Amino acid sequence: MRLTERECNVIRQLIGREKYGLDIVANSEGIIKRNAVYVLLGRMEDKGLIEGREEETPHGKIGPPRRVYKVTGHGARCLAAHEAGAAIMAMPLSEVT
Repeated sequence: MRLTERECNVIRQLIGREKYGLDIVANSEGIIKRNAVYVLLGRMEDKGLIEGREEETPHGKIGPPRRVYKVTGHGARCLAAHEAGAAIMAMPLSEVT
């Protein structure tokens, strides 16, 4: 599966931890914009790269439940394959053959 730069950024951020959508935006170094993050996360969930779950609203707080995301095993393997391919493409031709 081919990954975009934004998908790679999200997966890297989620390896080993869960995050909220706005945390992902804040740590994306400007790659992911606030107005597009949830569309991106929804598409990534549809592809099986990440999974989200709703957190319960804390006692005494109001508002809709927040959603947290984590990388799936499939997502981690896709990132590893993407990065391995990129490393091979960056090698001088003399090292590849």
